Amino acid sequence: MHYRLEHADLSLILALVRGRSLARAAGLLKVDVSTVFRSVRRLEAALGRQLFEKSRAGYLPTSLAQSLAEQAERAEQALEAACVSLEQGGEVISGTVRLTCTASVLHVLLLPALARFMPAYPALTLELSTSNDFANLNRRDADIALRLTDSPPEHLVGRCLGTVSYRVCASPAYLSTAALGDLERLAWIAPDDFLPDHPSVSWRRQRFPGVVPNYRCNSMLSVAELARAGLGIAVLPDFMSGEQQGLQSLADVPPSYDTALWLLTRPDCRALRSVVTLFDELARAIRLGHAGGIPA
Repeated sequence: MHYRLEHADLSLILALVRGRSLARAAGLLKVDVSTVFRSVRRLEAALGRQLFEKSRAGYLPTSLAQSLAEQAERAEQALEAACVSLEQGGEVISGTVRLTCTASVLHVLLLPALARFMPAYPALTLELSTSNDFANLNRRDADIALRLTDSPPEHLVGRCLGTVSYRVCASPAYLSTAALGDLERLAWIAPDDFLPDHPSVSWRRQRFPGVVPNYRCNSMLSVAELARAGLGIAVLPDFMSGEQQGLQSLADVPPSYDTALWLLTRPDCRALRSVVTLFDELARAIRLGHAGGIPA
């Protein structure tokens, strides 16, 4: 016997996948718990397939339920886009765009930019991931990347959003207790071997070869947090330093260690209006000094 799924069935599955419990699913659907329980049992019987497994963690979806929930979510987004289009009286940018960047770029540069323009695109969905390489774009796991690099891959297209310089920084609390006569004798905070070629590491090793960092972190965001906590000094990109970031500059790193911030995408993504729209908005919202680049 073949059962034809209805919209109410997909809404039920999506609510239970999101809620992971009968009570939360009932709240999302605005019905009582017994109704959700009976509806799930009735749907599983009609399909002849199990949709959820009961465990201590709640109602866990089977692969079938997860697949149906993803399709229900896409239908939900399409309906929302249609409603927004009617309200605004015109075409609406919709769809899902996958964006990747480092944790420091995400928190300091990307999030303030998104807060400024994303409210104008209620039907656009973003999937954000943090990483330090280009593999996301190469594997097609992402559509847009924000990367600090002087040599973006030739098979990608993009725009240079500006130049990033580096500074030796520390918190006012640390500076009030440290003897600043010799930087080499202070407590250093630095990236670990996860970022062996980072400009801050290359400069420190060349300028202060005898320094052994007191603290090593696997991200520049963590390096900045430890510096703000007053644990020592750190070499940070200029967008992560300064009074607004709770840090004071002690010395500038030579311009030869500057890097560029690139906004990149794949050539095939230029046919997607959602990707092009987000790319253009980010290019306008994030600017660091002189900018140029390869037209996307």
